[in-house]
Amino acid sequence: MGAGSRRGKGRESATDRLETGNLVNALAVMAREPVAGRVKTRLTPELASGDAARLYLAFLQDIFQKMASLPGITPVVAYTPDTAEEYFRRLAPKNSLLLSQGAGDLGERLEHVSSGLFHRNFSRVAMIGSDSPDLPRDYLDLAFDRLLDHDLVIGPCIDGGYYLIGLSGPEPSLFHGIPWSTGGVLGMTLRNAKSRGLNVALLPRWYDIDTIDDLG
Repeated sequence: MGAGSRRGKGRESATDRLETGNLVNALAVMAREPVAGRVKTRLTPELASGDAARLYLAFLQDIFQKMASLPGITPVVAYTPDTAEEYFRRLAPKNSLLLSQGAGDLGERLEHVSSGLFHRNFSRVAMIGSDSPDLPRDYLDLAFDRLLDHDLVIGPCIDGGYYLIGLSGPEPSLFHGIPWSTGGVLGMTLRNAKSRGLNVALLPRWYDIDTIDDLG
């Protein structure tokens, strides 16, 4: 989508970079404490609020297990609310980094998490939602491989949002002016990226689970 990366990355593979010890990747899941009535509310009333919370906890456990199996990648739990740190410390994979999402809308929280990870000297940062527990592991591997020679990687959702966004450097204004929770999220994000001259790679489409129909 761009003529070339502004950061001039080479074409070496992710495996090559891992073997030379230069790969510093962070994969953050945007996680909410699974409290009944506060998570997966769009699955109710078809599901009781307690059942929806337990389903969401199962989503998190599946995602954490997948994250822990990825070599050369630091798993990060970006949690909310701020009081949930100890809860997620018990639940998260070993050697995970825990980071509060902070306040604000989703864009402000994505900006907070990504800038916090780049401040910790990670070279490439990918963030995923918690609503795609069966996301293929290959898509996560592909995201970091694409970040070797792209500024931005996006995993589009069928509903017009995205299940993953990855960056090879801080881009705070990327998340500004996005109509969150609408079908225009992906399109506006791509427009922001184009206006900044970012070299973008798109992953295969996937889906997330928002409503009871998505479980079918």
